[in-house]
Amino acid sequence: MAIDTRGETADKPSGEKKRTSPALFYRQVVAELRKVIWPKRKELVSYTIIVLVFVLILVGIVSALDALFTEGVLRIFGGA
Repeated sequence: MAIDTRGETADKPSGEKKRTSPALFYRQVVAELRKVIWPKRKELVSYTIIVLVFVLILVGIVSALDALFTEGVLRIFGGA
């Protein structure tokens, strides 16, 4: 037999939904943000550069494939 371990909501019927007050939500968000390990400036710059290089490489690959498939379709079906 499976046991539902989702906390308080596991005990309630699916039709009942408890609403959170905006103040409680804000306190929970602040508490979660305090748990985050924020990157240092040097790490942030290096991660940003890595992501930009990766995106540029993927843009190049997708553009090359698009041009290749476009040329192939035009040769097969005849184009202007």
